[in-house]
Amino acid sequence: MMDFLPLLAVAIGAYLLGSIPFGLLLTKAAGLGDIRQIGSGSIGATNVLRTGRKFLAAGTLALDAAKGSLAIKLGIILAPEHGMLVAGVAVLLGHMFPVWLGFKGGKGVATGLGVLLTAAPLVALGSAVTWLVLAFSVRISSVGGLGAALAAPVLVWLLRGTRDQIILAVICAGLIWWRHHANISRLLAGTEPRIGQKN
Repeated sequence: MMDFLPLLAVAIGAYLLGSIPFGLLLTKAAGLGDIRQIGSGSIGATNVLRTGRKFLAAGTLALDAAKGSLAIKLGIILAPEHGMLVAGVAVLLGHMFPVWLGFKGGKGVATGLGVLLTAAPLVALGSAVTWLVLAFSVRISSVGGLGAALAAPVLVWLLRGTRDQIILAVICAGLIWWRHHANISRLLAGTEPRIGQKN
């Protein structure tokens, strides 16, 4: 029972941390209204970029990544054995399905990167490079995000990561691909917006 309680605390704390909608808060503070009413309706950095405010998009990216990284640190401190795994999954679920917004949140790419930055830094670097290469070669953010998510489990395996690191990378990749189902449909139809495109 004593081992379960720290993991439960990690799960709840990480979920609540992940559910902070920084993209929505920053755009509202800047007087831009509800970010969910434009573009894809997402609260993530890519949709914030559609406002034309690159600084706000960068801030959203940084803060969404920071909450993923912080959740992992708290998980390791509070539950050293499996806290990293629980925190990583919970913070991503919080970002994707925040209770405050009717469980409609972001796609999880930036938060997932933040998770990896602390859980497996070299994997995070490889995934970030993958995103940059794919996103800016085809000018479609979702392609970069999907590629980066897919690269993470492969990189963890190649780098001989721990069991929890491998499980975390696989679950994160699965969640990110699942949340991108609409993007995948638009990619197949050839209608997915390009980076910086407002609609």
